[in-house]
Amino acid sequence: MTRAEAKERNRRALLEAARRIVTRDGHRARLEEIAEQAGLTTGAVYSLFGSKNGLLIALVTDYLGPHYEGIEQAVPAGLDLLEAIDAFSRYYQRTCEDPDALRHLSFEISLQDTALRDPDLQAKLAASIRAHQQRLAELFTGRSHGNAIVTARQAERVATALRALMVGLSQGVILGLAEQASEEYFAETARALATPQVLGPP
Repeated sequence: MTRAEAKERNRRALLEAARRIVTRDGHRARLEEIAEQAGLTTGAVYSLFGSKNGLLIALVTDYLGPHYEGIEQAVPAGLDLLEAIDAFSRYYQRTCEDPDALRHLSFEISLQDTALRDPDLQAKLAASIRAHQQRLAELFTGRSHGNAIVTARQAERVATALRALMVGLSQGVILGLAEQASEEYFAETARALATPQVLGPP
C-alpha cells in the first residue's frame, strides 16, 4: 500500500467512526473514542484534519457531496424551471424512502446540536452548507421560466426556499408526521414556490 493509499484509508476510517459516534453522542462525541474506533490515534486526526472541528466539517462535506451529486444527476440540462423543480423535489422525496433515512436524519440533527454549542464549528458548518446550496442555485440558473430566463439572483432565492421546504417535508416523512406526502405532493408543493414573489426581480 502506498503512502497516499494509507492516508486515504485512515481518512475514511476516521470519517466513518466520527459519523457513528456523532450520530450516537452528538456534542458529547469524544475525539479519543473516534480515533480508537478507527484504529488510530488522535494524532492522526490532527495530521489529517487539523482539529476535531476540521474532522466534523470534512464529515459534512463527505455527507453532502454525494447528496448534491445525486440532485445534479436527477435534474438534467434542458428542463425549464418548473420541470427542474419537479425533478428535484421528486428526487428528494425518494431519499426519504432510503432504509438509512432515519440514521441520516439522526446524524444531521446531532451535528447541528454540536454546532450550536461551538461558534467556530457553527460558522464553518454554515459556510459549508452555503457552498452546497450555491451548487443548487447554479442548477436552476439560466433555465427558462415563462418568457424569461432565471437569473443567478432568482435561482438563489428559489434554492433557499426549496431547501427549507424539502428539509421540512422530508423530516415529516421520516418521522411519520407526513406519511401521505407522495412524490406528487412534494412536486406540487415545490412548484408552487415558482412565483414572482419568491423569484423576485431579475
